[in-house]
Amino acid sequence: MSCGDHHETSCEEVLARVYSYLDGELDQGGCGEVREHLDECGPCLREYGLEEAVKKLVGKCCQAEHAPDELRAKVMGRIEEVCGEIRSAETEKAPESSAGPPA
Repeated sequence: MSCGDHHETSCEEVLARVYSYLDGELDQGGCGEVREHLDECGPCLREYGLEEAVKKLVGKCCQAEHAPDELRAKVMGRIEEVCGEIRSAETEKAPESSAGPPA
């Protein structure tokens, strides 16, 4: 997803980190980047709001139950794989930069 506007941190990157942000798993710099982007980008802010509501609902419905450590590790491993695939795809799409300034 992209709103079409230029942001310091891309929409795709912010949305890939939205659950880490919601869970308080980002460092201070990462939180600042996400907050700044959400302040500027309505579509991402709406998506964030939806994800926040889903997280709260799941937490409310499952508050007494905890996922087994093995399941958590599998899910986190898969998330990391998908994020790596996304980063690889973005790297392949990125235009190659020139070696230096024009002469």
